[in-house]
Amino acid sequence: MLTARSRHRTRLLALGTVPIALLVLGCGSDSSTGPNSQAAHNLKGLPSFSDVRTALKQVVAEQNGGLGFNMWATIIDRAGVVQVVAFSGDSPVDQWPGSRVISAQKANTANSFSLTAFALSTANLYAAVQPGGSLFGLQESNPVDPTTAYDGNIQNFGTAHDPLVGNRLGGVNVFGGGLALYAPDGSLIGALGVSGDASCADHIIGWKLRHNLGLDFVPAGVATGGFNANPNNQNGSTDNIIFDLTADDKSPSGFGHPVCDNPPPADVNNPPAGTMTFIAQHLPQTHPIRQVVP
Repeated sequence: MLTARSRHRTRLLALGTVPIALLVLGCGSDSSTGPNSQAAHNLKGLPSFSDVRTALKQVVAEQNGGLGFNMWATIIDRAGVVQVVAFSGDSPVDQWPGSRVISAQKANTANSFSLTAFALSTANLYAAVQPGGSLFGLQESNPVDPTTAYDGNIQNFGTAHDPLVGNRLGGVNVFGGGLALYAPDGSLIGALGVSGDASCADHIIGWKLRHNLGLDFVPAGVATGGFNANPNNQNGSTDNIIFDLTADDKSPSGFGHPVCDNPPPADVNNPPAGTMTFIAQHLPQTHPIRQVVP
């Protein structure tokens, strides 16, 4: 027979196993929430920190038509959890410090408003959220979590130990630089966001980065016709930036974005080579989206 003291000890031991069991279950339930889990990246089909940083540095060194600034890049998974934060410079202050959070915000936006069968880039949202647009007010939804955004030591920003990793930042951004990520089987696995230059250059760099990471099996989008069409896509549509704003800032497509060149091209349909407008319009040809193989 157990004494009162023995029963008490047994009850404490039994209770003590509960947090241990929960800890074990928690570790196995979603490794994406653990800090900087390389296994989570592999399982989710998302790139590693080193892959993102290497590819970002390569793209930033190319002709992108912008200011030539260094950039931030953030990768999130389909659940909106940050997996990678990287920068192209040598330190966290070699690119606009404020663009770190913006890059994560763009990734969250592209992930939040893309589907397995249809992609929307952040560049596609500019006209739609203006007063009178079909998505007016969207930019006020899903706000950034300020506690997550500004937590941690700046020396860890943009490293494999960035404090954003493993957290959901949230946020909605409505100019170029955010793109959904599609795996070779066509599944939507997350999104990337880049920031640090003119918004058109952000889109260009983001598009090239996604292409270099091999995650651009885009199914369809709102960008159709002309330079925006891609013959390798099933229906010739993409999530490329659309330059169709009229003199009164109306977008016939409903998903237009301002041109970023200064001065803007006299004819947006025939912009000078080397300008952001020209480079962006030709992205589906220079860096074509990949076709899912059945």
